[in-house]
Amino acid sequence: MIFGKIDFINLLPFHVFMKRYAKSTRIHQTLNYHKGVPSALNRSFAARRINAAFISSITAQNCHHFNIGIVAKREVLSVLALPSSEDKKDSDSASSNLLAQLLDIHGEVLIGDKALRYFYSGREHIDLGKLWHERTGLPFVFAFLCTHHHTDELKRLSMAFGRQKIKIPYYILSEASHKSQLTHQQISHYLRFISYTVGEKERRGYKRFIQEAKKRGLHPSLRDIRYH
Repeated sequence: MIFGKIDFINLLPFHVFMKRYAKSTRIHQTLNYHKGVPSALNRSFAARRINAAFISSITAQNCHHFNIGIVAKREVLSVLALPSSEDKKDSDSASSNLLAQLLDIHGEVLIGDKALRYFYSGREHIDLGKLWHERTGLPFVFAFLCTHHHTDELKRLSMAFGRQKIKIPYYILSEASHKSQLTHQQISHYLRFISYTVGEKERRGYKRFIQEAKKRGLHPSLRDIRYH
C-alpha cells in the first residue's frame, strides 16, 4: 500500500499510531509512504499514484472512508486568515481556501505548521475553524482518510485508530518540535483542538460545507473526479 503522508503537526498522533499498527499487522510488509502537502496529495490520490491518504474534504465526497478525518470542534489554530491588502490563497490547501471564501473573509490564508508558528507569535488573525463554528454551531471537517482499494484493511485501521488514545513519545515530540520550530508545550496545546472521529455532528458540518460551496458556485475544479 502506498500511503500519502502529510508532515503537519495535526497528524502527529496518527503517524505515531501507524508506526505501532504497521508493526503489529502484515501491512508493514507492503507499506510505503509518499510525502506531500494536502493539495499535492489530493492530485496524487486522484491520479491513483497513492492508495490511501488524508484527502481535503472538499475533494473527498466520493472516496471510500470510514469516519476518520481531521476535525476542528471549534478553534483550529492552524487554519488562519491574516490581515492583507489583497486576498492570497495558501497553495498547500484546498478546503481552507474555500472555507475563507464561504465565510467572506478577506486576507491571506495560512495553514499547517507555518500557521501555528504565526498563531503562537500572537499576531492578528482570524481562526477559520472558530468562525465556522460561531456561524453554524457545527464542527469543521478539513480532511477524510480515504482509499481507492484496501478497503477492508483501511476499515480495520480506522477502527483501531478511533479506539486508541495516542501518547506521543518524548523523542518523537522532540523531533517534531525541532522540525516545526514549535515548543513541546505548543504542540501539546495545539493537539487538544484536533479531533479525528467523524460522527453525526461532524457529518452535518461537512454536509453544510458542501451545500454552501455548491450553492455559491465555489466548488473547485476537481469536482468531476470520482474516487471508485
